[in-house]
Amino acid sequence: MTNYARSAWRELISPLFRRPSLVQLAGLCHRTGPDGLEVLLVRSSRGRWILPKGWPIEGLGGAETALQEAWEEGGVSDGKPAKRALGHFQTVKRDDHGAEMRCETHVYPIEVRETQPDFPESDQRDPTWVSINTAIGMVEERGLKDILAEFAEAKAGKS
Repeated sequence: MTNYARSAWRELISPLFRRPSLVQLAGLCHRTGPDGLEVLLVRSSRGRWILPKGWPIEGLGGAETALQEAWEEGGVSDGKPAKRALGHFQTVKRDDHGAEMRCETHVYPIEVRETQPDFPESDQRDPTWVSINTAIGMVEERGLKDILAEFAEAKAGKS
């Protein structure tokens, strides 16, 4: 292949075949329970334990979107989201037809003050509060496990 052809492939043609990752925003909802730090997990549509998360919402920033998702999927009616994401992790999302898409999920800590039993997706989700160590064992995504462990360590350092 000539230098011109290589350059054209690298700079013009190859980028057309690479799609950027999709982005979702998640809320790492936390509170102090009777036994210490607890986090909120919800069941995904495929039955896995995850953080409340969703696609960006027009007109809302990342933290506000994460808080909205925490309400819709977990019943968080009063929470204070951090202005900046704690971190992000990569996942592969599958649509109803089995197509796979790369997705980058940005995680915003949300200090939860109050929850409600009746919320928009209460018939589809199974929100549960668990210790952070239990949560690490329940979630499947390696990157989410790492973020939960990092959050636990940061919280322990502040105590």
